[in-house]
Amino acid sequence: MKAILEKLFNHEVLTSDEAKNLLVNVTQGKYNENQVSALLTVYRMRDITVDEIIGFREALMQSQNPLDFNAFNPIDIVGTGGDGKNTFNISTCSCFVVAGAGYKVAKHGNYGATSVSGASNVIELHGVKFTNDPAALTRSIDQCGIVYMHAPLFTPAMKGVAPVRKSLQFKTIFNLLGPLVNPCRPKNQLLGTADLSQLRLYTNVYQKLNINYGVVTSLDVYDEISLTGEFKVASNTLERIYTPEMFDFKRVAMNEIFGGQTAEEAKNIFDSVLENRATAAQKNVVVANAGFAIHTINQQKSVEECMAEARESIESGRALATLKKFVELNS
Repeated sequence: MKAILEKLFNHEVLTSDEAKNLLVNVTQGKYNENQVSALLTVYRMRDITVDEIIGFREALMQSQNPLDFNAFNPIDIVGTGGDGKNTFNISTCSCFVVAGAGYKVAKHGNYGATSVSGASNVIELHGVKFTNDPAALTRSIDQCGIVYMHAPLFTPAMKGVAPVRKSLQFKTIFNLLGPLVNPCRPKNQLLGTADLSQLRLYTNVYQKLNINYGVVTSLDVYDEISLTGEFKVASNTLERIYTPEMFDFKRVAMNEIFGGQTAEEAKNIFDSVLENRATAAQKNVVVANAGFAIHTINQQKSVEECMAEARESIESGRALATLKKFVELNS
């Protein structure tokens, strides 16, 4: 570790293999907490490279029990988190809308970090019991179109560094890795990032990993399409800045997509969208994100067509039916 830290302190970078071996040693407890803290602090003070993040990703995935959902060609819809906006569960809600539209979704998530309700919070509040049993998970994606993988059950190597991460009280490289370590390695992913530098980082990572991707960020620092202003989308086939008005959406105010003060409030908003009784702002922001997710899978379709599919999923009741079946299968 001393040699690695000296290299990093001298502003040198690691190869993918060096990064992988380093993080394997970290997760196996071969370094003390002070050394791990120093390592994480370095990456808080400078940008991580594409090769480094790919190496770190492989180290974490090496410890997982992999799942094979390739036959379903699923998509994961996830945000990096950390934007501090405390919106309701837009990406999770979009997952059920996309599944209701007839696509397969393999969602990987965790409890909220900077919001009152993350993906695992809202799903757990519906009575769902988390599992890592392959048969149960396969049944879920097969019978209702969506499967949920609670991150702590699939990446046991993270447990060893949890105390250090908690004591540091700032975002670390593990926050960047979260969206990249889905145990089924889906070939399709819509990722929301909190800023343009992260959008560029993940775009380059996805290109190297040969993943069919869409990366979105709102220019007013939301890690999703917030419809509060302009937003940028980068994918395998396009890269451009959009405005809400280009899709006939009205711009929304921050408070219109706020997730509330408690996890229960966030759940109620989540349910209201799928039950088609939400406000126009809440519904439209889910339609926008679900639409771009569908476009990530079906890039031959126009974005407008994909958003129409997302809206129909809500208004027809299929998104709600998907949630109900999901809860039935996983409770």
